[in-house]
Amino acid sequence: MDTLQRGAAKIKRSLPDSLEVVFPYYGDKLDELARQSELPLTNDVQAKGNPVDDDFLKFQASVAESMRRGAGVTDAQVQQEFGNNTTERGPQNWAWVQALIRAIDRHGGGASQTTIETIMRDVYLYTTRAGVRDEVDRIVGPALNEKPCVVIAHSLGTVVAYNVLRTDRRSLNVRAFITVGSPLAIRAIRDQLRPIGFPPPAKAWYNAFDPRDVVALYPLDAANFPVNPAIENYGSVRNGTDNRHGIIGYLDDPDVAKHVLDALTV
Repeated sequence: MDTLQRGAAKIKRSLPDSLEVVFPYYGDKLDELARQSELPLTNDVQAKGNPVDDDFLKFQASVAESMRRGAGVTDAQVQQEFGNNTTERGPQNWAWVQALIRAIDRHGGGASQTTIETIMRDVYLYTTRAGVRDEVDRIVGPALNEKPCVVIAHSLGTVVAYNVLRTDRRSLNVRAFITVGSPLAIRAIRDQLRPIGFPPPAKAWYNAFDPRDVVALYPLDAANFPVNPAIENYGSVRNGTDNRHGIIGYLDDPDVAKHVLDALTV
């Protein structure tokens, strides 16, 4: 909230005094579910010899390839991380997937290997495991009611909020759906949510991203997330956090703050 206030101050505005803020926090529950899933990160496969889940490995490979291309990481840089490994390159090989992620870590703009892998795992669990999705949605859904609101979502939260808004059958009054640092445009993630569509409760959808944020390299446009009405994209954020992805590096952007305030004061 302090960060959002700073963004508002940059345009000489402030948040309404009577604003009610609700933060449905699902992180602890997701951590618990991730531990129960026993899905190993690629580092765990190497260090502990954990068994590889083929579907998860394919998902990681697809997401990592999208991130690599968007971040401008070259084939040669990936090959350097793969080294003289004699195994076949490709999505079925955890060592190759690990090389992709390490190359993104080293050359992609600041997001660490652990951050990238954890986001991949959490998104995979949420989009493919109905039990995980239901547990998280049961935390987020009740935070919404029929009162006018603005929904702001970040990172995996954009996937969760999108799914909740598109499946909720109540008469919600969402003046604006604002996503920042969203991975929804990555094909492997988007395809888990088919058929996609504009969430009915939202009057408008605004998506902001830093083009250096490897989690959100692609806009939610007609090429990457075709819905009607079209999503308004803003790709000029200069996120000041170390990995270019932190939410505090988004909410202090003047354009993001303006869209939040305009929706709050309709």
